[in-house]
Amino acid sequence: MIEDISANAAEAAMFLKGLANPQRLMILCQLAEGEKSVTELIDATGIAQTSMSQHLNKLKDENIVSFRREHRTLFYRLEHPAALKIMAVMHDEFCKK
Repeated sequence: MIEDISANAAEAAMFLKGLANPQRLMILCQLAEGEKSVTELIDATGIAQTSMSQHLNKLKDENIVSFRREHRTLFYRLEHPAALKIMAVMHDEFCKK
């Protein structure tokens, strides 16, 4: 039982670490509104393309976001069920201000 709790706590900590970055939170606030292209995310956040790619890759590696390709354009969306719930609250509390 303690091992399960410890493993779950470690998993939760890694998940939250993926969210705990100002630039990633700006991206996730945008994605809380729905699917967005990389260009739309850059325009909305002001994050440089190189940094945007790094942050999106981190979020993708953590299974927080997923993407689809339409020709040359990548569209990202929130994927992780917990991220969807957390970002709904975060969006209401912080993104709308």
